[in-house]
Amino acid sequence: MLKTDKINTSLTAIRSLRSSVSQVFEKLSCGDEATLQQQLQDHFNTITTNLRELESAVNTFSATGPFNLGNTSFLAQETSQERQILYSQLVNSYKWIDKIHDHSYLAHNVLTSNNLKRSCISKRGRIPPTISNANSIQHLESILKECTAQHNIICKVTRPFGSNGVIILNIGRVFKAAIICKGLVMEWVTIKGWDESLELEDLWTESRYQVFQKVQDHCHVAMLHFFSTTLPHVAVKCYMTYLHNYNKLFTDVCKKCGKHLSKGLPPTWRDLRNLEPYHEECWNG
Repeated sequence: MLKTDKINTSLTAIRSLRSSVSQVFEKLSCGDEATLQQQLQDHFNTITTNLRELESAVNTFSATGPFNLGNTSFLAQETSQERQILYSQLVNSYKWIDKIHDHSYLAHNVLTSNNLKRSCISKRGRIPPTISNANSIQHLESILKECTAQHNIICKVTRPFGSNGVIILNIGRVFKAAIICKGLVMEWVTIKGWDESLELEDLWTESRYQVFQKVQDHCHVAMLHFFSTTLPHVAVKCYMTYLHNYNKLFTDVCKKCGKHLSKGLPPTWRDLRNLEPYHEECWNG
């Protein structure tokens, strides 16, 4: 018999037992005194039969035996109340360890079926240098040249910190952005208005406009989202596409509410998958 059939049989027996017990109380409340004793006797016989059917249905289930924890089962027989709780704690610990074994077995099967070797440690035990930080200056400039030509972005690269560069971008006539890079890894971005100064001494100061402060916060979120040490050039290209989407910051409408402004601000958030504009409140709501 299938497990579902056993469960259905048990539930049917429970319903029959409850129905027969309900009939007993109904007879007691409104039964005829002359025939009440005989009717109760018949109902009690029915209850006994239903109870036996329920017991036989329950016995068909394979009962789980007690946990085999050796001599620790004698802890439950201790007269001291402090020692009596030790057995239940040991049982909970056993269940927890048993679950760890199950999850470890499943994780082992998943990891062994994956042929990709993700360890960055070489056979000699040395950790190779990070590829994203070892890229040449020409590599970064070639990637920026490709991105700016594709999105029609005005770009200027300065290197006040040696090999680490600062990328100055003009996103349309909307705002200016400064991206501080270490090799090809983007580490910081500053967003300023079109009429604001964005020199080296202004890299760590926020814009005086609230809208560009919001945009800068969202750009930091996007920078973390697109971050990749294995494919840093892809991260740079994706981030440039993300920034270029802000060239219609003040003309796009929110995809959720369909309005230009919410609390006096345009839709400053961009969906990281399809770059659709949203107000911050609409996205979080």
